[in-house]
Amino acid sequence: MSDAPAPAGDLQAETVEVLQRLIRFNTVNPPGAERAAIEYLEAYVGRAGFQTELLAADPDRPNLVATLPGHDPDGPTLVYLGHVDTVLAAPEDWRHDPWSGVVADGHLWGRGALDMKNQVAAEAVAAVTLARAGWRPARGTLKLVFVADEETGGEVGARWLTQRHPDRVRCDLLINEGAGAPFDFEGRRYYGVCCGEKGIFRFRLTAGGVAGHASMPRLGDNALLKLAPVIAALRPGFSGYDPTEAPLLMLEALGLDPADIPAAIERLAAEDPLLPVVIEPMLSVTLTPTMVSASEKMNVIPARAQLKVDCRVPPGLGEDVALRRLHELLGEASTGLEIEFTERVYGHQSPARSRLMTAIEGWLAEAAPEARAIPVLLPGYSDSSHFRAAFPDLIAYGFFPHRHQTLAESEPLMHNADERIDVRDLGFAAGCYADLARELLG
Repeated sequence: MSDAPAPAGDLQAETVEVLQRLIRFNTVNPPGAERAAIEYLEAYVGRAGFQTELLAADPDRPNLVATLPGHDPDGPTLVYLGHVDTVLAAPEDWRHDPWSGVVADGHLWGRGALDMKNQVAAEAVAAVTLARAGWRPARGTLKLVFVADEETGGEVGARWLTQRHPDRVRCDLLINEGAGAPFDFEGRRYYGVCCGEKGIFRFRLTAGGVAGHASMPRLGDNALLKLAPVIAALRPGFSGYDPTEAPLLMLEALGLDPADIPAAIERLAAEDPLLPVVIEPMLSVTLTPTMVSASEKMNVIPARAQLKVDCRVPPGLGEDVALRRLHELLGEASTGLEIEFTERVYGHQSPARSRLMTAIEGWLAEAAPEARAIPVLLPGYSDSSHFRAAFPDLIAYGFFPHRHQTLAESEPLMHNADERIDVRDLGFAAGCYADLARELLG
């Protein structure tokens, strides 16, 4: 049997079909209910010769591990990772039903079209296409790991899988979500390759006061009003820069001076106002107020008021840096506040130079020779961090390459209405994953 790659048109058509099927499974998390989508994927890859196994902490929310062993088991294990759960969607806000998977205006529409059923579909189609053609790794193993529960932290998904069943998902190389939509800067096109994710250090700020009847506002001491200057002080979202390896290398690759980040941000903004919005969080601790709670009754002055802050910290840094940046922003507004961390999750990163990066650069040189791959950092958090924590020597990157839909077109659609992807980019990404598997595993 031949192991020649499938024509690009065939890859695109099949990836479109698989993605449509996946979008039509409503896997909004919570509750997730990913079983039907996972069972569909199990059957799809199983027919092509993959050995499949479902592992579940919750019977309604299994995870799929599909294995294609090679001729030499001592070689590297490459994992294509993806999650099938999504955030919610309000159909009345969409031009097309978010669970229709309809193709219109050259795009496939639906919740998960960018985050990240698109990548699950492309990874599955690439692997199935290789397996159907008789390809098997000359060295090592190819695995598909499709999981539940990424959107709420992986408690029954990747976190549980890597902690409870590490031998089933142990790997040397991993591709997941996090980057790949191109952007242009000063006459050149760039593709980000996500080398790490920031950590999560969320906290609660509590202000105290004295209760009273709301009809006499000066009778009590309104705790809620004490949060007003705090919220205003947090408006910039950060107080300074705490860069790590990947974003510094990114600035250098863009021809910017890593030693003068403010000047670099100015040049980025002059090119495209969206670029600093996306890139600046890679370089700093971010502090975003998201939730306020105070009195439980309309006519009672609150004696306590609480503000929840979503704080993201560059990989390798922790609570001490978050507190320092918080106090720099608040100044005197922090007087009398109680600060309680409610979540502490350290971020992890992979080296920006590796055989996996070399393979991506080589593929890009053929597929988009006008462009360049550059390391980036994900301002959010992904399942890659669970894998990096479990397997410290792992090289894990986020990469879903788009040929047509740019960063400026994709980012505003994430977790938003009218999420969609250019159908041509589905075949482009599937071709990438097929080529990378052959390059890395022979």
